[in-house]
Amino acid sequence: MNYICITGAKVWDGLSDASYPATVIVKDNRIESVIRGSEVPSDLPADHIDGTGMTLMPGMVEGHCHPSFTGISTNVELGLICPEEHMLLTAQNLKLLLSHGFTSIFEAASAKPMLGVTARNAINAGIIEGPRMLAGSPEITTTAGLGDERKRHIYQESFGMVANGADEFRRVARECIRDGVDVLKINISGDEFVSHARAEITPLEDEELAAFVSVGHRFGKIVAAHARSSQSVKMAVRHGVDCIYHCDFADEEALDMLESVKDRVFVGPAFGLVHNSTMGGMPVEVAESMGLFRKFEATCKTYHEIRKRGIRVVVGGDYGFTITPMGQNAKDIEHFVRYFGYSPVEALKCATSVGAQLMRMGEELGQIKEGFLADMLLIRGDVTKDVSLLQDRSNLAMIMKDGKIWKDPRDNVETRQGLISIA
Repeated sequence: MNYICITGAKVWDGLSDASYPATVIVKDNRIESVIRGSEVPSDLPADHIDGTGMTLMPGMVEGHCHPSFTGISTNVELGLICPEEHMLLTAQNLKLLLSHGFTSIFEAASAKPMLGVTARNAINAGIIEGPRMLAGSPEITTTAGLGDERKRHIYQESFGMVANGADEFRRVARECIRDGVDVLKINISGDEFVSHARAEITPLEDEELAAFVSVGHRFGKIVAAHARSSQSVKMAVRHGVDCIYHCDFADEEALDMLESVKDRVFVGPAFGLVHNSTMGGMPVEVAESMGLFRKFEATCKTYHEIRKRGIRVVVGGDYGFTITPMGQNAKDIEHFVRYFGYSPVEALKCATSVGAQLMRMGEELGQIKEGFLADMLLIRGDVTKDVSLLQDRSNLAMIMKDGKIWKDPRDNVETRQGLISIA
């Protein structure tokens, strides 16, 4: 039976509007006690970590994560990496994500079949280090959709699995379920990075989406969708998609539909790629020709409205490209504040308690609460006032996942052995 006690910190618990002084006791992998007040009890049954001057908060949840996106410049590069090397690079990214305080990730799609499933299983078995993880399928797309990089004269793999017609979408969904995925991902709309299917084009047909979602829900899986066009957002709502990404060009009708299902659905802007592309990540004339400045403005407008309507939003910004390096993921929290009108605490909730709900673990994850899983971070400074603190690993004094310390402020180094327990 292992105990650890954090004293002296201000606790932001994942739900409250402000932090408060408290002593937190962890027993094994659960939070046993949260004792409010600045006075430290004298009879604590645990080794101590002094959190004076720090904020104790829940571990972060990356809600649109692509750990198998390995710093590529173009989509087709993902098809050029052999599966064996790709798995090693994915494992490297997973360790990096944990080192930045993301103790849970929702995989928004795997770049190849089985990468996410294998990574999740390896983490659970203690073979590799990484966050707790829901594993995603590849992005299922149509011919000429986002993720189809084939050409008349050459066959090229990318991150997409191509299907056409309702029967093929059923088959591919069942194959991914047989692989062991937690999340089925489908691309409804195009994207500005696809010349033949830009963001406001919707290649998918209703019957294809209906078949895909039906299979996923029949097996109890979460269905996530890439949906930038207004039409694609409406299709996603009508057919029961659980997590709808982007929604950049949602019109008033689409927003009304999202609001009508706000107790069921999650959305995520995945804004990092759009932000970095328009903030020096690519030449201005290239970004302009792709319509990315227009998309930037549309996304900001849409998420101001989504925030006002109380629709649940998760962080995660398509990190894993050369212009969105893995490890920058916490920038999304500041983007919510700077561009979408969220308060710091509202943005932090998106990265913790809301993300835990997307993980289907809202009753035991994403909060500092008695009985909850002990995924916690100690941050130097007051993160409820300045969320940018989360972007610098040196500000993360402690990283705890499942009651085990991955980074210990008492030696200020990430342990060479990986996860350790404090006896």
